[in-house]
Amino acid sequence: MPFTVRDFQGLLRLLERQPAWKDALRASLLGEEFLELPALVRDLGRAQRATNRQIRALTKAQAAAEERLEQAITQLTTVQAETEHRIRELVEAQARTEERVGRLEEAVERLVEAQARTEERVGRLEEAVERLVEAQARTEERLEALAQAQTQTEQTVRSLVETMGALGRDVSRLKGDSLERMYRDRASSFFQDILRRIRLMDHQQVGLLLDDAVDAGRISREERADVLRADVVVSGVWDGQEVYLLAEVSATVTAQDIERARRRAAILERATGRSVLAAVAGERLSEDPQTQQQARSVWKVLDGRAEPPS
Repeated sequence: MPFTVRDFQGLLRLLERQPAWKDALRASLLGEEFLELPALVRDLGRAQRATNRQIRALTKAQAAAEERLEQAITQLTTVQAETEHRIRELVEAQARTEERVGRLEEAVERLVEAQARTEERVGRLEEAVERLVEAQARTEERLEALAQAQTQTEQTVRSLVETMGALGRDVSRLKGDSLERMYRDRASSFFQDILRRIRLMDHQQVGLLLDDAVDAGRISREERADVLRADVVVSGVWDGQEVYLLAEVSATVTAQDIERARRRAAILERATGRSVLAAVAGERLSEDPQTQQQARSVWKVLDGRAEPPS
């Protein structure tokens, strides 16, 4: 029976309602390979798009590489120019160095000649030095002998100095003892311009006075011993009253003598309850400012003349 147009149109409507039949008909007419074509086309499209993306990335990378290459070429060109400039400078410096080396070679040649002359002179000097060494050895022998003699001389001088020092101390001590004895023996004469009815007090009398004061607690044993070392102690009448006079005697009166006289007089005054005049006696008064200042506070009997406190 013939297949009409109406039949074909009805088949199309039926296939629209049954998609599975449409695919079965297409497979029957075209074969199974035709059914896989859309998937292949889709895969090919995706591959093409991926390839296009890669091509665009490669194009960008190529452009960036070309830019970096251009920059590197520019830098290399600059470095090359600087290198060539430095090479020219090195060539010029080398030329100057070679010139200086030439001059140095000439100077070295002159130094070699001078060295030869110096070595010749050194040879002569060595001979002279050998002679000097021999002479020095003889001189050192003589100096050693002189040093030994000098040592002996210095020992002798030290002994003499020690002897003279001891002798000076002995003389000074004897002179002081002589002055003290003279002022004690002639107290009435030396102190007559200060006191009347002068009586010398020996150490025993002074000691008894001080013992009573120690027993009464007015002075200490140390203060008693200090007063007993005084050079001269006399009693007499001064300004109508009985007083004591304590004097320190020295050839040249110093501030230390004045200080001792004042201290010991104050102790004796505290011990006896009687006024005590502090005095210094001797040949002269030291000229140092401290002595001159302190001397104003005591009686002074210098070279036989009495001077009151200022």
